[in-house]
Amino acid sequence: MAAVATNRPSCGAALLAREVGIPVAVLPQKNFGSTEERDAAMRDFFLAEAVELVVDAGYDRIHTRPFLNAFDGRIVNVHPSLLPEFAGGMDAIEQALASGAARTGATVHVVTADLDAGPILLQEAVPILEGDTVETLRERVHQAEYRILPAAIRLMEARLADSTSVR
Repeated sequence: MAAVATNRPSCGAALLAREVGIPVAVLPQKNFGSTEERDAAMRDFFLAEAVELVVDAGYDRIHTRPFLNAFDGRIVNVHPSLLPEFAGGMDAIEQALASGAARTGATVHVVTADLDAGPILLQEAVPILEGDTVETLRERVHQAEYRILPAAIRLMEARLADSTSVR
């Protein structure tokens, strides 16, 4: 089943989901006493919707242990760098540009308790061009993310299908 959880009611995924009848939960942190409470609500929503794979796309929060445990090995994240380079923050594109690197890119990886350190599924390099700004580089990195995220989701779906057929 498909479902969308967001902390922003007007994010693109939530708008699209509503248009096509996919369940949406809006879970802004301010509505919860703690991050753990928010993650428990998100976990419970996804479990009630029979979600098997969680895709963090544009999700700028770190999951707590109860959420990670509920979806162990079944959460993927898209990160705007070639991990392990520029891991651990929301400013990877800025870091890449400021570092003088010749390239950066996008990575889809399995989420673990270790931030941006889970197994890598796919990566795509993006050159840093002379005259690039954060905005121009971000746009090219986003284009790479848009290409590799669907492919990584298909990889994970195949892995999940294989693991359930073995049982």
